[in-house]
Amino acid sequence: MGERPIAAEARDLVKDFDGKRAVDGVSLTVPEASITGILGPNGAGKTTCLRMMLGIIDPSSGTRSLLGHDRPIEIAHLIGYLPEERGLYPAMPAVEALAFIGALRGLPIRESRRRALVLLRSSGHEDWAKRPIRTLSKGMAQTVQLLGTIIHEPKLIVLDEPFAGLDAINQQKLEQLIRDQAAAGVTVIFSTHVIAHAERLCERVVIIAEGKSAFEGAVDEARARLRPIVHVRTRAEDGPWRAALPASAANVGGEWRFELPADGPEPLLKALIDGGAGIETLSIERPGLHDAFIAIAGEAAAREMGHAAPTEEAA
Repeated sequence: MGERPIAAEARDLVKDFDGKRAVDGVSLTVPEASITGILGPNGAGKTTCLRMMLGIIDPSSGTRSLLGHDRPIEIAHLIGYLPEERGLYPAMPAVEALAFIGALRGLPIRESRRRALVLLRSSGHEDWAKRPIRTLSKGMAQTVQLLGTIIHEPKLIVLDEPFAGLDAINQQKLEQLIRDQAAAGVTVIFSTHVIAHAERLCERVVIIAEGKSAFEGAVDEARARLRPIVHVRTRAEDGPWRAALPASAANVGGEWRFELPADGPEPLLKALIDGGAGIETLSIERPGLHDAFIAIAGEAAAREMGHAAPTEEAA
């Protein structure tokens, strides 16, 4: 994280609704110009956390600050927010819908309309400008609303499940938009239940399970919770070299898989070679964020997020 200033911070956020605890002690630290993902299954408390951070609802206890302010609602003009519940006036042309969002954030309407046209043009959607929102597909309308989060050039962007409803092409465009914003010095926080997006984009993640903060820190720190996995395929089926394999080694389709020993790969390689294994292939796989999520939040949380495999992307 270095010495970068902190753009957003929360400490021990708690929220109760009618006697039920929805969020139970979530903390996070977000450096300026970084991308932070809030991960967890539906119902884990992600949206409630974001709304507390933004000042839309007050926490039952705990503290939060955005851009140095402990009353975030007072600096709404510096924040771009995409809520989980999407909403645009269906009769408005796309350019007017964007201009309206900009005006709500304090832009003069003429400047807002100018920026709306620039955004549509630069994103390759200039032909949507005069089309009423009701004539656009769900994904197209969501793209318009996403552009609305940056029309006023905010310092901080908060996106709640931004990838839901987008096809693969528009998901890629959104990922690039997020990278471009961070490169321009904007801080981005987004929630998601699709780990692949967070793995590609995030510097830091917060993992929430059943309303509790299970992990908060750098992506590399999450991955470091697990040891790398060795994949080795040998020509020999048996021999003295088998004694060098850990007891936990499993043979999957003719390939041995096991955690990298604590003393590294060199002693293992020597034992395999000296024992006549005849190594055909050997690779060391660093655990991904999906594997780390399972280790931290548990198999049940991963199943709720729809991740039977690391690369799955639910809509």
